[in-house]
Amino acid sequence: MKSSVTSKPLAWMHGEIKTPPFGVAARIEAGYLLRRLQSGNSIGPPSSKPMPGIGVRCHELRVNDGSLSWRIIYRIDDDAIVIGEVFLKKTRSTPRHIIDTCRRRFREYDNAGR
Repeated sequence: MKSSVTSKPLAWMHGEIKTPPFGVAARIEAGYLLRRLQSGNSIGPPSSKPMPGIGVRCHELRVNDGSLSWRIIYRIDDDAIVIGEVFLKKTRSTPRHIIDTCRRRFREYDNAGR
């Protein structure tokens, strides 16, 4: 029997989730959260927060890895979950160059689809 649940693909603009540098548990958590997004589930705090400074439908996944804290910047589109960046967060706020890079990558994704 076929499942009626449709799954959105992940569109990787940059980054990957692999061990290393992610620890095994962090990689599994990131995969679980991304799979939930692909299935159409919303994820709220503390695992995800909106990033309106990057753009509409943009969010930041938070994945703890022992004493490290990874972030995955993503956007929820009708046809895909678009990954703009995966990075190790070392400061309280998201670095400006990450925000600018994600804006550019999402714009490139939009332009490629035209």
